[in-house]
Amino acid sequence: MFSVVEPNTFFTFANLRIVLGTQAVLLILALALLLPLTVGEFDLSVTGALGIALILIGYLNIIRGWSILAAIAAALLSGVVIGLVNVFFVMVVRVESIVVTLGSGTMWLGVGYGIWGANISGVSDALVSVTRNNFILDVPFAFWYGLLLTLLFWYLYALTPLGRYLYFVGANRQVSRLSGIPVSAIRAGSLMASAIVSSIAGIILAGVLGGSGPNIAAGYLLPAFAAVFLGATAISPGRFNPLGTFIAVYFLITGITGLELLGFSGWVENVFYGASLVLAVALSRLAARRRFTQ
Repeated sequence: MFSVVEPNTFFTFANLRIVLGTQAVLLILALALLLPLTVGEFDLSVTGALGIALILIGYLNIIRGWSILAAIAAALLSGVVIGLVNVFFVMVVRVESIVVTLGSGTMWLGVGYGIWGANISGVSDALVSVTRNNFILDVPFAFWYGLLLTLLFWYLYALTPLGRYLYFVGANRQVSRLSGIPVSAIRAGSLMASAIVSSIAGIILAGVLGGSGPNIAAGYLLPAFAAVFLGATAISPGRFNPLGTFIAVYFLITGITGLELLGFSGWVENVFYGASLVLAVALSRLAARRRFTQ
């Protein structure tokens, strides 16, 4: 539809390249959400992990003069710490994951602001070159990282016993436990992996932006949830799945880009993502019920 209305701007390779390259971070963050959601846990701290990693790259590399590899290592370590905190309160203290991760995500965003409360530019060219400034088939490296991670997740979900265990735990923990599946380990592992993958998204975002800032990460939470739930209506309806998430990320941004090219700018992104999340949750629930009754 958008190609017919705006053929000279929407249906062009330049626009496609922009869409593919700019959504890699959202795709990786949505994949991070996929694991805990599959096992029945909510992780609202993904943007906190992304934000801390983003700030650490800028602060340590630019302000403190650390090498980019050392800054990346610190950013990854922050993901491990965030994951361990979430696992402790969810698995040991037995607080609901939605409460723990809402609180910890907000806390980590505040910590990031406390580390450096202003935008930073000038991240090492080495990171920028391997995310934004180099291309395969004229598409930035960042997109290919997201695609590679999607394929790895697809392999995990579709072709390994662990993928089946993830679905079993999400469907019924008690039955899974009686079947010998290590339910606690899988739940803990999903929260750990979610935090680490989110920190990877933050590292890539630092390269794409060429810098960092304390107010960037929070805006990714709603789009990531919308993509994961919308993805549960595609490929394998009623189930969270990586390929569906990939399709959903680019379906959503295609809709937003098309509306913006038609002149609906500013407010349309929040409206589109918010409405998409509500509809996606409703559709995924309906698909899940249909799968259950078949």
